[in-house]
Amino acid sequence: MAETTQLTRHIESYVDSSSTPAQQASSLNAVASLVNTDALPLEALVRELEMYLTTTDNVVRARGILLLAEVMTRIESKPLNSATIHSLVGFFKDRLADWRAVQGALVGCLALIRRKSVVGMVTDSDATTIAQSFLQYMQVQSLGQYDRKLCFELLDCLLERYFDAVTTLGEDLIYGICEAIDAEKDPDCLKLAFHIVASLAQLNPDSSSLLASYAKDVFDILEPYFPIHFTHPSSGDTHVQRDDLSTSLMSAFSSTPLFEPFVIPLLLEKLSSSLHSAKIDSLKYLRVCSSKYGAERIAKYAGAIWSSLKDTLSTYLGEPDFSFTIAPVDGIGFPENEFVIEALSLLQQLIAQNSSLLVSLIIDDEDVNTIFSTITSYETYDAIPVQEKKKLHAIGRILYITSKTTISSCNAMFESLFTRMMDNLGFSVRFPNGDISPSQRLKFGFLYLCIELLAGCRELIVGSEEPALQYVFEHETCCTMLHSFSTPLFNAFGSVLAVSADRGPLDPDTYVGVKGLQILAMFHSDVFPIQKSIFENILKKFMSIIIEDFNKTILWEAALKALHHVGSFFQKFLEALLNIGKTGMKNMLTILQGLGRAVFANLSKVYVHRNLRSSEIAVQLLECYSCQLLPWIHENGGSEDFVMQFAVDIWSQAGNCMDLSTPFEGKGLLDAMMKAMRLSVGSCSVESQNLIIRKAYSVLSSHTNFQLKEVERLPLTPGKYDISLRDEGIISLFASVVIAVCPKTYIPNIRVLVHLFIITLLRGVVPVAQALGSILNKLVSTSSTAENSSDLTLEEALDAIFNTKISFSSTDMLQRCNGTSNGNEMVFTDICLGIANDRMLQINAICGLSWMGKGLLLRGHEKIKDITMIFMECLISGTKSASPLIKDSLENTEEQIQDLLVIKCATDAFHVLMSDSEVCLNRKFHATIRPLYKQRFFSSVMPILQQIITKSHSSLSRSFLYRAFAHIMSDTPMVAIVSEAKKLIPVLLDCLSMLTEIQDKDMLYGLLLVLSGILMEKNGQEAVVENAHIIINCLIKLVGYPHKMLVRETAIQCLVALSELPHARIYPMRTQVLRAISKCLDDSKRAVRHEAVKCRQTWASM
Repeated sequence: MAETTQLTRHIESYVDSSSTPAQQASSLNAVASLVNTDALPLEALVRELEMYLTTTDNVVRARGILLLAEVMTRIESKPLNSATIHSLVGFFKDRLADWRAVQGALVGCLALIRRKSVVGMVTDSDATTIAQSFLQYMQVQSLGQYDRKLCFELLDCLLERYFDAVTTLGEDLIYGICEAIDAEKDPDCLKLAFHIVASLAQLNPDSSSLLASYAKDVFDILEPYFPIHFTHPSSGDTHVQRDDLSTSLMSAFSSTPLFEPFVIPLLLEKLSSSLHSAKIDSLKYLRVCSSKYGAERIAKYAGAIWSSLKDTLSTYLGEPDFSFTIAPVDGIGFPENEFVIEALSLLQQLIAQNSSLLVSLIIDDEDVNTIFSTITSYETYDAIPVQEKKKLHAIGRILYITSKTTISSCNAMFESLFTRMMDNLGFSVRFPNGDISPSQRLKFGFLYLCIELLAGCRELIVGSEEPALQYVFEHETCCTMLHSFSTPLFNAFGSVLAVSADRGPLDPDTYVGVKGLQILAMFHSDVFPIQKSIFENILKKFMSIIIEDFNKTILWEAALKALHHVGSFFQKFLEALLNIGKTGMKNMLTILQGLGRAVFANLSKVYVHRNLRSSEIAVQLLECYSCQLLPWIHENGGSEDFVMQFAVDIWSQAGNCMDLSTPFEGKGLLDAMMKAMRLSVGSCSVESQNLIIRKAYSVLSSHTNFQLKEVERLPLTPGKYDISLRDEGIISLFASVVIAVCPKTYIPNIRVLVHLFIITLLRGVVPVAQALGSILNKLVSTSSTAENSSDLTLEEALDAIFNTKISFSSTDMLQRCNGTSNGNEMVFTDICLGIANDRMLQINAICGLSWMGKGLLLRGHEKIKDITMIFMECLISGTKSASPLIKDSLENTEEQIQDLLVIKCATDAFHVLMSDSEVCLNRKFHATIRPLYKQRFFSSVMPILQQIITKSHSSLSRSFLYRAFAHIMSDTPMVAIVSEAKKLIPVLLDCLSMLTEIQDKDMLYGLLLVLSGILMEKNGQEAVVENAHIIINCLIKLVGYPHKMLVRETAIQCLVALSELPHARIYPMRTQVLRAISKCLDDSKRAVRHEAVKCRQTWASM
């Protein structure tokens, strides 16, 4: 037990009113810690406090009770037995009568009520006694703010945790709560008070419940607070804001349908108030209360609410923005207004709740019918009177909301109002597919309302996340009617454009024509209701404006932006647009210009506003440009001017984005930009390539953190550069230019760029490794007679890469502090061999070396032999250092795991060397490719690799050597393999038996194709016959390979091919083959089952 003198000092310090708050807090924490750690039993503390708890000194007694209460608060998670809790409840609830010590009593009761069952909690009967004492003794509004807040917290906790117990108090509880809340003004207390009412109401939901008889009394307490009038300064002690209080009061209002007879009339009355907050809050509360009270209770107020909503919209809805600058994709744009937003939200809620009632109110409304009659007299927007315009705008918004809320409300709008619009526009319901006659007068008002109705309908369909539900829409009235009237609507909107002049930026008639066609086009998809022909006609209409009406600036820009919106929402848009563009070079160039603007607009949104959707759109547009537009231009002899300018503009965009210090967001976008850059540069002439690379170099040198002058200094210090995502994106994009240029294109400052590429590839930036490989492939050798357009020869580049000293500090391999060489210096090949003792650095170096080796291999340079031996050395030495993984696989160290990654990287290097790359070092990007280079490499490397495999006794070592073997075999032309088939087949079969893991499935399939090729070649027959039994056994194991269907299918096809071998060699294996094939007859893939049937028939007929 704690020393009594020490405990007494803490108690005296706390109860002494002359002690500072810090001293009192320290003493309280000390006492609580003693109790929590069992150094002081709670019973002993109570005995020690007895004189303080019972003294007649009011101040000391209050402090003593508060000390015990605060200790209880700090030991809420400490287990206590039921007797102790009961005794404490009795003490604290009795102290509620002691008004001088009421704070301690409230804190103690609250601490006890909050306890959880696992540590001992208050019983229902004890909770009831606390509530009784509270209701009997507490005059809440006579207390100070902090004590009042404690009162509300205690009531809230009692209702939340002991509701069944305290409801036995009946009307005393209701009146006690009302009395406690009445006239409360403190924000913190009010927030709790409103929550108490909401809890009380939610726990008494039935009309026969305790609250039902007193709902009016409770509401009378709440009513004066609406709307919340907040006068507390924002810098005061409270953190509660007006919106917080208003939300809490709204929760109380909407907590039970029992409040409906009092709440709804109040809110309707306040809607006509001149007070801004009253009108806004009335709209918000009506929306929430309508949702909570239910359709049946709200139905009797529907007419009054509808009338108020209509008046609110007519009063506060501003003039629409007839431009495409900030216009929404769906509907017509309006200035933001809080009244309008809340009114429309309430309308949408009411329609969703009781569609038939609200729709009938709208259709039968006098103002709606009046505006339909009035606008028939006006052909243009300017001719409509101001007051009629306001009504038109309001009705338009109502139609938009109604048609987008439910399918039933949308159908009703089309059946009634849309039909009337079509009639007034001169389109018969019985014969809708007519053209616009020259004398036919189009009314602006009906076209305007059509747009709002169509926009809402489209949003309803698009908003459905279920594809099955979207399919159902196709057969709904709204969609069938729109399908019927799509042709006259197209003609009507098109006719508006034909007669409208280019008046100015706010020409409503032009806007309605373009917007109407845009929304119609956005209805085209597999389940939407307009035909493909209409969709393509709309695109042609926009294209004709762009091509022929370029002098009408406003119309031209509107058509271009409408095309962009259509393209943003439909993948088929690009396909249709391409079909239009392919009708002629002039059309294609126009499309290219529009696509370019769309690309750069979306790139700007990505890098300035981090807009993810814009990133997705930009990727799609760039893919369209790369895969469809560029090939078409090339095939049809188009000018390269646009292509060159497009590449330059990408660099301008990249430079502007870099000024904002914004990194490239998302690898997908960067990859799309790099692909477009490579293909653009690769298709240009040397002159155009020179312009592009000069622009690229200027951005690289001025918009990144690379100090190119320092890069010239030797030794190189890679650790000095901590490459940001921004810099990585820029240098990767620059590498794409270098990859694609012709050998005669001049690359500025190439020696420094080679050093920069070495530094960045050691950081793992793969595109610069591919660029280095391209440089080595295209540079002119000193022994060549060709003209050298570069400042660097091949030999000088090789020397710069492989003989330049690279400096590392002894403590941090990639030196970060400065560029001085105060540690180890080594050359690039040393890093590849792991001398730097940094495995991640070694992996990056090997990856870079593989691409440089590929560049040299394609041109037939002798240096490839040295590079190949480096990879071999990495395979051999790496498997030795990683061998402990086999012995104790459960205790793999990070270093051993990295050793395995090094070996894998060295293995993958052979895939890089032998495979055909789409991103670099191909004829498309002007690579120098010597004939038969793969055959020569195969002939020189395979004997060495086979010898190493034979001498390898470690299963780990052999597994990686087999993977290297598989990479070489899979990409070598069959003619070279067949001539060496006798030597290769045993190793090939061992390799097939070893590659069983899921990550090896593609490699396994590649080797099977090689084996299949050998089986089909006559020159390979002798080797196949000699190894027939081994081959068949290997294939039998593969017919059930679970990870790739093509492996199973090809293995079975190989067994069919083997049936052609001499009968005596294969017949002994017949039973085993048929047994294995019988299992394949039940394969999940049809192609495998089909091959299995053929194989069984072939082997069974022997």
